[in-house]
Amino acid sequence: MNVLKIAAFSDGEQGGNPAGVVIAEALPPEAQMQRIAADVGFSETAFAARTADGWRVRYFAPQSEVPFCGHATIALGAALALQHGDGVFPLTLNQARITVEGRRNGATVEAALQSPPTRSAAAVPALLSAALDLFGLDAAALDARIPPAVAHAGADHLVLALESRAALAAMHYELEAGRALMARFDLTTIVLLHAESARRFHTRNPFASGGVYEDPATGAATAALAGYLRDIGWPHGGAIDVVQGEDMGMLSRLHADIPAAPGSSIRVSGTARIMRD
Repeated sequence: MNVLKIAAFSDGEQGGNPAGVVIAEALPPEAQMQRIAADVGFSETAFAARTADGWRVRYFAPQSEVPFCGHATIALGAALALQHGDGVFPLTLNQARITVEGRRNGATVEAALQSPPTRSAAAVPALLSAALDLFGLDAAALDARIPPAVAHAGADHLVLALESRAALAAMHYELEAGRALMARFDLTTIVLLHAESARRFHTRNPFASGGVYEDPATGAATAALAGYLRDIGWPHGGAIDVVQGEDMGMLSRLHADIPAAPGSSIRVSGTARIMRD
């Protein structure tokens, strides 16, 4: 089965988060998709099959299926644009219907997704305490302007805002402990962030639930973060830019447009590049 390898949210022709993309006549059996994702070894692989009104899509990490993956959706949008021409492609996920668009631009593809609806809630004390312990942090390290919360845009993500960029750069944790915490609280990832300004954020994204220590670019988490910032009345001015992966040496750039309506879809966009063997 042909697996395309595409880095989403790249910095031009460098960086970005690699994703596998499989476009088939019909989706393979679940066990086969899980096996392929493990063999590919990227944080996620997207599987897509054409339907009467768009594309049926499922996402697999090396160790589990996930309900939504932003960077793999961007990679899929790039692949569909390369195979079918520029356009907007309707996608049916396990729990939502969204769209992705792709437009070729020389050696790269400009792509954007419309996230599932967003929601957020304050992190319960047990979750916050466990997360601080996981990362060796205390409450004084947090940015009080962005309280800890569980944010959702197709999947649940714990949001922890840090007061200093240095604390973000120093992030570390034990993978198995992170996996246990995410399983206990039904989280897909944890978003650690530092607000450089009201519209520019640096983020890191542990993905222990999928067996991945850290993702260099996470569109789903960016959508969830943007929805949460809207919920708390953050002065985002209608959009934010996210720099991710720089502490991993895989610089990635994400842009999120934030409409005013509470809970409405977030548009997350960026560049995708084909990875050559």
